[in-house]
Amino acid sequence: MILTVTLNTALDLTYAVPALVPHTSHRVGEVAERPGGKGVNVARVLSALGHDAVVTGFAGGATGAVLRDLLGALPDGPADALVPVAGNTRRTIAVVDRSTGDTTQLNEPGPHIGADEWAAFLRTYGELLPAADAVALCGSLPPGVHVGAYADLIRLARACGVPALLDTGGEPLRRGIAARPDLVKPNADELAQLTGAREPLRATHDARRRGARSVVTSLGPDGLLAVTPDGIWRAAPPSAVRGNPTGAGDSVVAGLLSALAEGLGWQDRLTRAVALSTATVLAPAAGEFDRAAYEDLLARVTVEQHAAAA
Repeated sequence: MILTVTLNTALDLTYAVPALVPHTSHRVGEVAERPGGKGVNVARVLSALGHDAVVTGFAGGATGAVLRDLLGALPDGPADALVPVAGNTRRTIAVVDRSTGDTTQLNEPGPHIGADEWAAFLRTYGELLPAADAVALCGSLPPGVHVGAYADLIRLARACGVPALLDTGGEPLRRGIAARPDLVKPNADELAQLTGAREPLRATHDARRRGARSVVTSLGPDGLLAVTPDGIWRAAPPSAVRGNPTGAGDSVVAGLLSALAEGLGWQDRLTRAVALSTATVLAPAAGEFDRAAYEDLLARVTVEQHAAAA
């Protein structure tokens, strides 16, 4: 079983408009409503790949109820181990401009989490960890959750011998990486904020020196850069694609974790991650991927290994 943690779950709404023009009204052509938050998206992709996945984190209020209903209605979807809270789960709105393929994202902050609710989550997390092959800790922290929360969760996973992947940004990433996760997956902006370096290889090396065993950096349409104990790797799709990038980074996490659980090496992990993320851009909403494109891309992703990491 692969456990994903989404402390700030979301009801994802995707609106498609012919063209997004500021200061004007728009008639929405298509609306998609999905259970979301980074770890939920990861778990949905894992389930689609045939892995047993369990989602934990928080859900509350009317929006949280809709999220859980949608999650439960997914055929062969991840198991729901979300912890109920008094506040209302946030919504995220992605507006897709059909004329350009660009997406504008609006993210609400999330409900305030009280001390009793955090304690209830820790009990659930502690009960789930012993059965997990790996755990992904994903996304922003909702109000009320202390900034070192991910560091605490990483230490608990390490105590159980469970590999932990961290995918977040800002101070939670800075605190979390010091707790020595097995893998962190920042994007280029998160990495620059963490290290102060804009050159991807230098910044990725710096992030690894801060405590992570391996660092995989998302380079957007240019693919992935990985600094691992087995070397430095670059992986790229055969060409850039246009579409909705929401959830592409989550598919990277799903690809890395699923390959790790299957005992695959870094070349196969990165190939799967790039193929999944590219196929996600071609899908209509986060948490989904174009399966035909994914199968085709598996044979066409380029992975290069360079000198061993220091």
